[in-house]
Amino acid sequence: MVLDLEKNAPVVETSSSSDSDKEIPPPIPVPHKLRVLNDKIEGLAGLEARGIVRVLPEERHGISWLEYAQVCVLWYSANITANNLVTGMLGPLLFDLGFVDSMLMATFGCLIGSAATAYMSIWGPQSGNRTMIVARYFMGYWPAKLTTVLNIIIMVGYGTLSTIIAGQILSAVSGGSMTIIVGIVVVALIGWVVAVFGMKVFHTYERYAAIPQTIVLLILCGVGAKYFNTNSPSVIPEGATSASITANRLSFFSLSLSVPLSWAGAASDFYVYYPESTSKRLVFLMTFIGLWVSFTFVNAIGVGLGSGTFINEDWNTAYGTSSGALILAGYSSLGGFGKFCAVVVALGVVSNNVPGCYAAALDCQVLGRFGKMIPRWVWVCFIILVEFVCSVAGRDHLFDIFTNFLALMGYWLAIFITIVLEEQLIFRRRFGFDWTKWEDQKYLPIGAAALTSFLIGWAGAIIGMFQAWYVGPVAVRVGDGYGADIGIWLGIAFALVTFAPLRWLELKKIGR
Repeated sequence: MVLDLEKNAPVVETSSSSDSDKEIPPPIPVPHKLRVLNDKIEGLAGLEARGIVRVLPEERHGISWLEYAQVCVLWYSANITANNLVTGMLGPLLFDLGFVDSMLMATFGCLIGSAATAYMSIWGPQSGNRTMIVARYFMGYWPAKLTTVLNIIIMVGYGTLSTIIAGQILSAVSGGSMTIIVGIVVVALIGWVVAVFGMKVFHTYERYAAIPQTIVLLILCGVGAKYFNTNSPSVIPEGATSASITANRLSFFSLSLSVPLSWAGAASDFYVYYPESTSKRLVFLMTFIGLWVSFTFVNAIGVGLGSGTFINEDWNTAYGTSSGALILAGYSSLGGFGKFCAVVVALGVVSNNVPGCYAAALDCQVLGRFGKMIPRWVWVCFIILVEFVCSVAGRDHLFDIFTNFLALMGYWLAIFITIVLEEQLIFRRRFGFDWTKWEDQKYLPIGAAALTSFLIGWAGAIIGMFQAWYVGPVAVRVGDGYGADIGIWLGIAFALVTFAPLRWLELKKIGR
């Protein structure tokens, strides 16, 4: 038995006789005073001590219809937030799409992205393992560390984005007397408290946070809808042809898909305490509904706000200040009560930050023995600090962050899910997985096929990406030379074609 620093988490390998031959590295010594301090902190009521160690079947709680409903509520609450309002704004404001085009691209893009994330969520109850531990069964022990690093980046990136937007709103509400940095501090501190305590506390928080968020967003619809320019057409940019509209539709569709897809790398993390008998179909369905309804709801409002800037001078002026100021402008007719509603919207991003921070902290433990030695709550503190620094540094470049960096993260997740699907449907349909061997490198695949296919998929994504700082040679040919982001689709295609034959060869030569 190898003792982890986590109070409840001995790692016990008893799955088969072959494990006795496995060389288990000795535990890393921890100074006595640090261990005592950690025990006191983890002894706080409600604080989750467990990190990435597998949750055994006998340690899990039962599941009822209330727990299935909580799955839906969790994702709904986490995503009816200001940062996803901004995603909807990009349709009319960045891609020159009309109201109807923006709504259709956002709705169906979110549908596909939500379905992909819902698929990844089913592994949690089956395995008792976190998502990036599950990735080891598909990518291999060492290649899975690459996807883990990428997942940390995407969780920190979206946390940074939402924190900046919240800071913008709070600053706008105060009339500029509160700086964006102060607003960032407020949001970061609230998120830190909830994320440190872990699963039980943040499930409770998400359950009730959805209520005020839904109310204030419905109020925003009620007072702002008269300025939504529902008849706005898609615009052909100067010097382009009508094919540019199709290119912009495709780019916005891909971006809308990428945002719910960004949760796929953490989707199983929140279900590891559910029993193995948990219905895969219901977990998939509840996750899908929670994601799709929330994203469609806020994206629709975001599209409306963006389209309204073309007919409302006050909104256009506010947008010139920041996207947060535009959200506040939507409440302007309500006076002081409108400012209160905007504050609720700003603080609502905590619901989005907490699960991302929680997942990123766990991923830090996945990276190696030293990472696992550090308690989950310490990693939460580190992640919050990184998000705070990035938010302060990037507070004046919000849209650049969103469009030039975070959209890239959808590429790797689409490629990763393609590999997971092929491995499950082609090579694991009959044999399944031994989830007890989550650290057994002699059982887990080498990962040569998965890594090679993953990198080839990235090559496809690169030649199909359309970003401000780089345009791929294939992407630039879309739309009569106007260009469109097809990186996700080429990445999927390249991985889909290469993984199966490479994996067959790997199994034939290596056997695992």
